[in-house]
Amino acid sequence: QVQLVESGGGLVQAGGSLRLSCAGSGRTFLNDVMGWFRQAPGKEREIVAAINRVGVTYYADSVKGRFTISRDNVKNTVSLQMNSLKPEDTAVYYCAADPRAGFRLRLGAQSYDYWGQGTQVTVSS
Repeated sequence: QVQLVESGGGLVQAGGSLRLSCAGSGRTFLNDVMGWFRQAPGKEREIVAAINRVGVTYYADSVKGRFTISRDNVKNTVSLQMNSLKPEDTAVYYCAADPRAGFRLRLGAQSYDYWGQGTQVTVSS
């Protein structure tokens, strides 16, 4: 069974930090683009960050300079370090895998075949 399992969400004060992790199992994600998405109440699901197999990254303008995506291909994991958190970062965060992107960083959720269960991040004022 192919799975992505997220951890690290929680409640944090504005200005604080959280690190989200996503562990893959059932297959290797070595050649996949890995992405983090988030969905806030009443909002569309949006790309937060993505990273391809050689480490090229994409960040949404809203998180650039504050968030860092990384991957560990040996451990088959992907992480999202979130610093200087703001209340508007409050959302359910999902990790996802796009197996057929190649070198591309595709930004639409529809391109991603595998999804984690989501983890809640709440940033208080």
